[in-house]
Amino acid sequence: MTETSLLGLVVQVLAGVSLAASCGLRAFLPPFVVGLAVRLGATEVLLGRPLELNPAFAWLSSTPALVVLGVAVVVELVADKVPVVDHALDVVQTLVRPLAGMLVVAASLRDLPPLPAAVLGLVLGGSIAGGVHLVKAKIRLLSTLGTGGAASPVLSGIEDLLSLVGSVLAVLAAVLAALVIGTGLWLTWRAVAAFRRRVTRIAEDLPPET
Repeated sequence: MTETSLLGLVVQVLAGVSLAASCGLRAFLPPFVVGLAVRLGATEVLLGRPLELNPAFAWLSSTPALVVLGVAVVVELVADKVPVVDHALDVVQTLVRPLAGMLVVAASLRDLPPLPAAVLGLVLGGSIAGGVHLVKAKIRLLSTLGTGGAASPVLSGIEDLLSLVGSVLAVLAAVLAALVIGTGLWLTWRAVAAFRRRVTRIAEDLPPET
């Protein structure tokens, strides 16, 4: 493998990782963004080069796939704003989001044969999307316990934005997307850790029951 092809593969992996992390927030938005970008030739217009997918996953840009994904995006975005329904959605998507992460990673690896791309997608994309999903679900649970669910729609809107921005950046600038998403995950982890320490201190300061 030449240095140029190796660099290209690294960029493809970074794009896939960024998309998988975005799938951890919204399962259907990243594959929809990728399929739509290919269908519209967005990168060719903006960057002067077409966005290419692994041939085995070229169906992502087909009309039936875009229609199904588009409907799924709308349903997911709306359902995630409804109290109680959002937690049920998180339970269901414990499996769906890792599968979506596998799909976008495999589709991004255009220079690999379909089988190795699918295997790497399963290992890398599934793990990343599943990890982000679990962190997101924990944050939502802490928010519900702390605010009675009042903050959930706000958090949901932030997640929508992060998933969309991460997906678009992954298509246009994979390295930047990986840096932005990595920084965001680190800041989120720090915020959750600080919140848990604060809750623990409050619980310790409460007077014992008599």
